[in-house]
Amino acid sequence: MESGGEKRMIERTDLTWHSLKNEEVLEKAETSAKGGLSSSEVALRRDRFGPNDITQKKRHSPLKMFINQFRNPLMYILVVAGVVIAVLEEWVDAGVVFGVVLVNAVVGYIQEEKAQKAIEALSKAVISEATVIRDGKKQRINAVDLTIGDIVLLQSGDKVPADLRLIQVRDLQVAEAALTGESLPVHKYTEALASDTILADRSNMAYSSTLVTYGVGTGVVTAIGNETEIGRINRMIASAVVIATPLTRQIARFSKVLLYVIIGLAAVTFVAGTLQGEPAIYMFLAAVSLAVATIPEGLPAAVTITLAIGVSKMARRHAIIRKLPAVETLGSVTVICSDKTGTLTQNQMTVQEIHADGRLFEITGAGYAPQGEIRLGGAAVDAQADAALRECLTAGLLCNEANLVPEGEAWRVEGDPTEAALIVSGRKAGFTREALLQRLPRIDAIPFESHHMYMATLHHDIENDKNVIYMKGSVERILERCSSAMTATGDSGALDAEQQHRMADAMARKGLRILAFAGRTVEPGKKAINHDDVSGGMTFLGLQAMIDPPRPEAISAVKACQNAGIRVKMITGDHEVTALAIAHRIGIVQQGGDDRSQVLNGKAITALPDEELAARVQKISVFARVAPEDKLRIVKALQANGESVAMTGDGVNDAPSLKQANIGIAMGITGTDVAKETADMILIDDNFATIEAAVEEGRGVFDNLTKFITWTLPTNFGQGLVIMVAVVIGSILPVLPVQVLWINMTTAVLLGLMLAFEPKEPGIMNRPPRPAKKPILTGLLTTRIIIVAAMLCAAAFALFHTALDAGESEASARTIAVNTIAIGELFYLFNCRSLHQSMFKVGLFSNRLIIVGVTLMVLVQLAFTYLPFMNTAFHSAPISLAEWGYCVGVGVFIYVSVEIEKLVRGRFLQNIPFFRG
Repeated sequence: MESGGEKRMIERTDLTWHSLKNEEVLEKAETSAKGGLSSSEVALRRDRFGPNDITQKKRHSPLKMFINQFRNPLMYILVVAGVVIAVLEEWVDAGVVFGVVLVNAVVGYIQEEKAQKAIEALSKAVISEATVIRDGKKQRINAVDLTIGDIVLLQSGDKVPADLRLIQVRDLQVAEAALTGESLPVHKYTEALASDTILADRSNMAYSSTLVTYGVGTGVVTAIGNETEIGRINRMIASAVVIATPLTRQIARFSKVLLYVIIGLAAVTFVAGTLQGEPAIYMFLAAVSLAVATIPEGLPAAVTITLAIGVSKMARRHAIIRKLPAVETLGSVTVICSDKTGTLTQNQMTVQEIHADGRLFEITGAGYAPQGEIRLGGAAVDAQADAALRECLTAGLLCNEANLVPEGEAWRVEGDPTEAALIVSGRKAGFTREALLQRLPRIDAIPFESHHMYMATLHHDIENDKNVIYMKGSVERILERCSSAMTATGDSGALDAEQQHRMADAMARKGLRILAFAGRTVEPGKKAINHDDVSGGMTFLGLQAMIDPPRPEAISAVKACQNAGIRVKMITGDHEVTALAIAHRIGIVQQGGDDRSQVLNGKAITALPDEELAARVQKISVFARVAPEDKLRIVKALQANGESVAMTGDGVNDAPSLKQANIGIAMGITGTDVAKETADMILIDDNFATIEAAVEEGRGVFDNLTKFITWTLPTNFGQGLVIMVAVVIGSILPVLPVQVLWINMTTAVLLGLMLAFEPKEPGIMNRPPRPAKKPILTGLLTTRIIIVAAMLCAAAFALFHTALDAGESEASARTIAVNTIAIGELFYLFNCRSLHQSMFKVGLFSNRLIIVGVTLMVLVQLAFTYLPFMNTAFHSAPISLAEWGYCVGVGVFIYVSVEIEKLVRGRFLQNIPFFRG
């Protein structure tokens, strides 16, 4: 290799390496297959191309990340509240408010810190060592030192250290699920491919971070570090927009409106009082009192606690939430984009059909557990008595390199999943590989090679003292070597190759993966076999067809999602036919119609402009053979249509779309670290049914948040109205600022937070998804809040002045007003247990914590009223039993009024949009 290679080398990003022939690859890379690069050339290229590692995005400093947590209107309101309360020298209450502010900031900081680890996990995906040829010698080096043009040697168990164009392979298979989504290891070749071949079909390339599962190979490094496919994914993760959740958007809007309302009411109070000649300082304190009364200090705590309870509930249903707002986001999801393998399916290849001697046998059972039976026409058959069936199963067991190992109640596969499926189908018929090998020990074998597409083994039949060859492979390669077919009686019959091709085509249309089997007897003394021995004269034994079957619980979960108005779309790296077959079985695609209109492949996605893709994704249910950028574009296209998207994934290739989605869901068992660090939620069991359960919990969480807000605002606005009315009419304040703080603190903790524990209402999954732009409070609920606030204000004001007119002290009159508001909120709490139904419909004791909270609230109000030190601290005074009766009467009146409104609306006004809530 000449020096000065840096000047002569072609820009690697301009080349489609998979479209070049081997000699062109070596020429363009300016390297040698035998000698590799020289040390001097490596140094030059290292200077030009840099190290083989992934550059991490520059992060904000911890201080800036922490400060950013305060930049939202809700935090502004809380800080203002804290300052106001501190001005009033209520240091304990000010400390509580500032404590809430600090806790929320710390939680947000921790969540952002975790999210930043996604790119760090990517950098760990590059393997630490690689075997290369340099200076004509085989060397083991640190993979970070690889450069363009290095010759890399691969063997089973290696992680591919960079993107490679393969120039030599022998039975090489690479597991690429983490990058492409392909569920099975991919056989690798060296032949040049069309330049527009999609990533998943580039069989002459091996990509960084994928795993070699079988065979050996040699490749030329074509991309390193940030220029590898995994590096491109890193850049997509960095560029993906973190979508605000419906809750964060609505809380932000709600907080801004609330901030303006509070400022407006305080300003009106100040101006009205000063115009009446009141001292400005007194009016300022009154305005401050109104602000304190109106600010819902318990809202942030309620949001956090309600979400945390949702996290706990979801954890019990096998869903781990990494980011609190994701709990609520699940409840508003309109589209779930799900991976196929392991999520909708069992990730366990299973033989479902066998075709032998012109008959189609069905096999029951699913997965690697060897439970099931072989049936013909619905009746179980004895495989031992049917020669064609027996020999087809025997060939699958003996022409096999896999092992099935029991692990407790489960089974672990060692080797190729398709070969494991053949072992299971044999065991269901009563045959075991171990017993067969004792009777038919292996003498020699022709291993599977990609360009031959078959495998053959030679065995000695001890009982009959003869040697036999068994063979398995693609239907085309096996049939062209057969001259006869085995019958059920064991005789050789005529081979109808066309019939076998038609059967194979019918199986393929159902998404089944098909293997053909053949055998023949050879001379007893034969000790070895070669390709000539299986080039012709074979006896066709049959076909075995398998598929990764859908999870039974996924079928019901998909149906439940569809009933809830949520569309489920499958996004997979598998072929269109397989994906469509599974989609039919699960119910994502309905039978009938034009199947082609239901599926879109990666090549077609790439060709569509963004606008056209946005139109197509609404109608498409299955996306097959997709690349990482395709997944990201699909999610963006759905979001452009206003959809709230949940995206599942397990591989590195899924990380950008997981981050872009409204909620990213990673697999806990098969998921890579990158996927888990990027996702909002992790499925412990990798099961789609868990997503449906999490959606149900998310809807319940949003319900409970809405119930809390609907309950708490009448207290705040009611108290604010009391103060404002008093100022406007020139009356003394019915409640003092310190009493306002008492009401807010006790009712929020003892009453409001109990709503966070409300169970889900019946029929929650029969509703359509909540529109993302729909406000937290609908017109109906806002009207209800205003009416209840007005009732609380009127009752507190009336009872306060009635007490004064009756000769009560100001302290006693204010105590009556405080208890009126507290008891009114207590009864209104029972209205808010369901916003649309009677409390008795959801169950009087279905939330026992409500009873506990109400009991404690009554006790603390008794303490507020009768304990001397409380009278001193809060300017309260004892009141009579009759006056308690007035307070309770107000509560009963509020409860009955709201229930009548619910009843009237439910029976007579439910068809009017405003009254649907």
